[in-house]
Amino acid sequence: MFTGITEEIGIIRAVRRSACASVLSIGASLVLSDLRIGDSVAVNGVCLTATGKDAGGFTADVMHETLNRSSLGRLVPGSRVNLERAMAADGRFGGHIVSGHIDGTGRITARRQDGSAVWYTVEAVPTLLQYMVEKGSVAIDGVSLTIAAVTETDFSVSLIPHTAGVTILGGKRPGDVVNLETDVIGKYVEKLLRPKQGTGPAGGITLEFLAGNGF
Repeated sequence: MFTGITEEIGIIRAVRRSACASVLSIGASLVLSDLRIGDSVAVNGVCLTATGKDAGGFTADVMHETLNRSSLGRLVPGSRVNLERAMAADGRFGGHIVSGHIDGTGRITARRQDGSAVWYTVEAVPTLLQYMVEKGSVAIDGVSLTIAAVTETDFSVSLIPHTAGVTILGGKRPGDVVNLETDVIGKYVEKLLRPKQGTGPAGGITLEFLAGNGF
């Protein structure tokens, strides 16, 4: 589990690709302090397992499913990435619940300055936007952000100068692809409210169904 608070920006040192997977070598310093082989690290919001470690960084395998659902397949040597170690049990929960399991990608369509803040509009498919609500949470490249507005085709967020400065988001431009993880709570609530096959009303739970069952 992660909180969406980036600890440091890492640099891709090398990418070794095979037919259906990749191995990333990531330069880092802060996250290495207590990192052990087998530990989880969020790389641009994607939960990866450290498979090797040296004085200047660590390596991680990226499987086919992860490459299909995220933007990690676009990384090249020199790419900058957001890094966050798994949350410690005695740590402060500064962001929101982030699993590191990417739901899909979005594309930045607009960037504008608003005083000291930077606004981004991100285009996403309806199956992701259905879990987004105004003033709710979303993780973009692993960064916990508050959703300022949602439409049928996109959503908008505003970055304070600190967030723009200590993550890779400050350098994003229209056309860039970003990893998206929607709020996990919304997905669990949706499944719990959806009747099992063969039970409940065909159209889902409605006011009429609740009234007819004593609610």
